[in-house]
Amino acid sequence: MNAPAHEIILHHYDGSPYSEKIRLLLGMKGLAWRSVQIPVIMPKPDLMPLTGGYRRTPVMQIGADVYCDTRIIIREIRRRHPEDGLDTDPGLEWMIGAWADRILFPLTTAMIFACLADAVPTAFIRDREALMGRRFDPAAMRQSLPRRREQWAVQLGWLAEQLSDRRPFLRGKAPGVADIHASMNLWFARNSIMLGRPDSLKESYPGADILEPLTTVTAWLDRLSGIGHGRRRELSSLEALRVAREVSPEPPSGAFSCGFRPGERVNVMPDDYGRDPVSGELVSCSFHEVAIRREDPRVGEVVVHFPRAGFVVNRE
Repeated sequence: MNAPAHEIILHHYDGSPYSEKIRLLLGMKGLAWRSVQIPVIMPKPDLMPLTGGYRRTPVMQIGADVYCDTRIIIREIRRRHPEDGLDTDPGLEWMIGAWADRILFPLTTAMIFACLADAVPTAFIRDREALMGRRFDPAAMRQSLPRRREQWAVQLGWLAEQLSDRRPFLRGKAPGVADIHASMNLWFARNSIMLGRPDSLKESYPGADILEPLTTVTAWLDRLSGIGHGRRRELSSLEALRVAREVSPEPPSGAFSCGFRPGERVNVMPDDYGRDPVSGELVSCSFHEVAIRREDPRVGEVVVHFPRAGFVVNRE
């Protein structure tokens, strides 16, 4: 099925917690979008031509513009589709996002895979070791489970305090990006028991007993779940590549406020994990975004966009 060049195409897989952030935002805004399912582990042969080597999930494509990392994806969706009733407080949202991504997420994944230890495929372990640049050891995670559960419970208590006045969402009556960031890890923990876990392991679901007494938090999660994911239609990866090949990238913003010059050859990569450099010609670099132009035989010319925070830009 053909996809118009202006449509949102999300390259993701259904169990991805970071993808759930974007799916929920699309639901809050009631947007139509195309879903391209990508492999959970490498190789990802139909994604690499778009990203130039960036392998993390999700990736958003609009025509021949490719957006890597949820921070720049969220920013671009909001730029193209103004808020329309969404609660918004940008500075607070980014701070909650940093907490959810860099503090709570490692605790959450360690708890989940500690319980899954005997069921985690070897290929998945090897892939995540390559992604993280260190050992991915579910058995070691199991040994540290009591400490991690304790810290997870403490931080969920912060959410319970915020919701203690029975407000529907974190900042009041309307949902917003703060809710999206804060709910990601709880969504992941809740849904981990539905992603192929043996029935015998369900009793050890890491967050069940922690969440059970936090009724305001579970009710908040249920409200967010009820929002849905907007109007989703599936698209093949080959069709997504065709879309990129048949159009040109949009004109760059021209913003330069970070010590680089237009046209410089650079590479861009995350500063934490998945440090696969993406090379190209710099077309914009600002407080919020860095974008590079690159070419691939399968898609022609594309512009790949990254958030400035959390990414390293190096001259080549």
